[in-house]
Amino acid sequence: MGKVYIVGAGPGDPDLLTIKALKAIQKADVILYDRLVNKQILQHAKAGADLIYCGKLPDYHMMKQETINHFLVKYAKKGKIVVRLKGGDPFVFGRGGEEAASLAENGIPFEIVPGITSGIAAAAYAGIPVTHRDASSNVAFVTGHYKAEEDFEEKWKALATGIDTLVIYMGIKNVKQIERLLIENGRDRSTPAAFIHWGTTDKQKTVICTVETLAETAENEKIVNPSLIVIGDVVNFRSRLNWYETELKNTALSEAL
Repeated sequence: MGKVYIVGAGPGDPDLLTIKALKAIQKADVILYDRLVNKQILQHAKAGADLIYCGKLPDYHMMKQETINHFLVKYAKKGKIVVRLKGGDPFVFGRGGEEAASLAENGIPFEIVPGITSGIAAAAYAGIPVTHRDASSNVAFVTGHYKAEEDFEEKWKALATGIDTLVIYMGIKNVKQIERLLIENGRDRSTPAAFIHWGTTDKQKTVICTVETLAETAENEKIVNPSLIVIGDVVNFRSRLNWYETELKNTALSEAL
């Protein structure tokens, strides 16, 4: 019997990979990796390791979760050391819990290796602290979509005014609805907000707006995934703490000279 490591690869910057994640990758016989995993991280795999992309494949429009679960079990039963490499943290909107449950049901030994989630790291790289003594004593990490049977509107009633900082994953598709529900349920229209595209990578782009201009800004700035939405007074700190994109800009200028 082999073993499966469900590993968080972090938010994009390969330097944010944890030491434990690196060790698991280096000893893996098989690595099943997601679309948002930085390909530089795969360079740490040992020679001869099988690298399996879990996004679009010739035989799949998108590899189904059931197929991924099957592969994890199959390779482990062959005695392989398997790494399931996932962007961010596997237990924060990463379906790592489902994969771990499948392994447990099949009697497969496994470990969870947490990763740095983009909800914290991308905000930090944008100069936005998700909590701050003077602006936010709590933060909620929220998915921008729900299962069909869940009441999307009911969820946002509680989030609109009960949380200082909202960090929204996968929210671009439903940004119009999110804007409407926040305002209808009492969130101040002028509350600052930020879109962070490709956070912690050299493609990072941050766009500032307000709650009432979320949808308009997303359309005008052509915001697409992968992007986070951060809402709350903490966004105001970006004007002073914007270190990373300033660094990227300065590097680009120096290279152009």
